[in-house]
Amino acid sequence: MKTALVQMTTTEDPKDNLSVCKAYVLEAVENGAKFILTPEVSNCIAASKTALSSLLHYEQDDPFLSEMQNLAATHKVWILIGSLGVKSETTDGKFANRSFLIDTSGSIVATYDKIHMFDVDISETENYRESATYQSGNRAVLAKTAIGNIGMTICYDLRFPHLYRALSQAGADILTVPAAFAQTTGQAHWHALLRARAIENGAYVIAPAQTGLHYTKNGKERRTYGHSLAVSPWGEVLVDAGEESGLTYFDFDLAEVTKARSRVASLSQSSVFEGPQ
Repeated sequence: MKTALVQMTTTEDPKDNLSVCKAYVLEAVENGAKFILTPEVSNCIAASKTALSSLLHYEQDDPFLSEMQNLAATHKVWILIGSLGVKSETTDGKFANRSFLIDTSGSIVATYDKIHMFDVDISETENYRESATYQSGNRAVLAKTAIGNIGMTICYDLRFPHLYRALSQAGADILTVPAAFAQTTGQAHWHALLRARAIENGAYVIAPAQTGLHYTKNGKERRTYGHSLAVSPWGEVLVDAGEESGLTYFDFDLAEVTKARSRVASLSQSSVFEGPQ
């Protein structure tokens, strides 16, 4: 299946971000893609919680989601919106970081709320507290679809291998990792972690990413690493989008999942053991 990764530089303007993403989706359709994936927080990256409060919508009212559904139905393609920031239905004052899988009829067949919040202190001048703005999810999601069994994750989830093992043991052949990976950690860890998740689980790993400079506010800037990747079940990097915004294409064949898992059957060889003393 011809698949397109959308790499973009989302800003604080949701309307502009939608326009950019729509143009990429239409270009991917024109070039024959049947599965199109966008990055984490495709609709908005803002410098403050206050700004997000005035910019984000509830899921049922979100124009970005509605337009992607229309595009999927009109052009008979699958779309994974890597995630949208949406107002939470359950938690006042916080948002959900939610991934959406849309089928060729425009129906939402699965949603996933990011479980692991990016709360880190990379250096004295670079730190993040995603949990101050977003409410973490508590449910792993496997979408069993006509194009494959898709385990849905987001960005910082990548550092928690047990989530990917659980999804793969439940039947995932494809693991999606849409991201807005920080530039510093991306340079050090992005390729290694994505390849590891593919190798450990004998699954395709598909990771559309944000890239570049998103904003500069009060002397602080937000940059992401780019390098949208697709990794084969044997751990080979099939495509690497580099640092520029745009589209990257590849084909996947689920027979490669069966082949990789038959060569190294580690998914079925987990052992029960006592912890260290």
